[in-house]
Amino acid sequence: MRKEKTVEEYVEGVLQHNRAMLAQAITLIESNAPRHFQKGQDVLKGIAPHAGKSVRIGITGVPGAGKSTFIEAFGIYLCGLGHKVAVLAVDPSSTITGGSILGDKTRMEELSRHPQAFIRPSPSQGKLGGVHRKTRESILLCEAAGFDVIIVETLGVGQGETIVKDMVDLFLLLALTGAGDELQGMKKGIMELADVICINKADGDNLKKAWATKQEYETILHFLQPTTKGWDTKVLTCSALYKEGIEEVWSSIQQYVTYCRQHGFWTEKRDKQMKGWLEAMVSDYLYASFYGNESIKRILSMVETKMMNREMTVSEAADRLIRAYEQEK
Repeated sequence: MRKEKTVEEYVEGVLQHNRAMLAQAITLIESNAPRHFQKGQDVLKGIAPHAGKSVRIGITGVPGAGKSTFIEAFGIYLCGLGHKVAVLAVDPSSTITGGSILGDKTRMEELSRHPQAFIRPSPSQGKLGGVHRKTRESILLCEAAGFDVIIVETLGVGQGETIVKDMVDLFLLLALTGAGDELQGMKKGIMELADVICINKADGDNLKKAWATKQEYETILHFLQPTTKGWDTKVLTCSALYKEGIEEVWSSIQQYVTYCRQHGFWTEKRDKQMKGWLEAMVSDYLYASFYGNESIKRILSMVETKMMNREMTVSEAADRLIRAYEQEK
């Protein structure tokens, strides 16, 4: 029988930049087993002084925008500059097993083999935006393991990107040509979240269209509230396939980081995110506690049936459940 690693072994392995141990530590904190919870929290406490020193980048885009191709080209470029890059790519969960399809490693073959990169696909488990509930903790572990650029890839536009926005320093929207048509299906709020917008696939016959789309976005942004006070959202073009424009993207990100640090937004934003994280954790706990309550389990079906039969209003149904929950406590 394999002996379980101690908290000290996990912490030491992560701080020594052992990628295998990092993967095991992430698996530990992702576990839903009650016996793993406290150990995972103790590991996080142990690595805490060494976390928080990366640039956290959220990347989203419509289907077909080339997110994986862009992330691979961008990651390889950063590794070439001496950075260590971690990609927390969230896969859609299997509808049968709830497990990760693990497609990202096959879509980022070159980056996944790079000694300065680490890719961790995680199942979305039905969470809004496809972001695993432990992604924030995975970020901290990656930072403690020496990765100074953390990329969080979302499932796509319109699926709860605000969740990712609340755990990263900068939000990058990857777009395609034809902004007018694309924006018809894109919520205005998505653009208001973006600190940098990059029009991908700006190559060949598509190059002129990309520049036209860039101008469309710049025009639209004039009428939107900037996501960071005083920061004008940058609109760029690139070709991830041909690795063109990647340097400009990184330059804009560096400009944003410098701007936020100079104006005090960097620490302010992270402190606000910590408070939001606390609220989310409490909400998750209360939700699980409520529906895991034995009284709720016994009467839930009956209450739902009465509600569907119009024998009970929604408010009455909620009140009935809440009173049953409070009585058992």
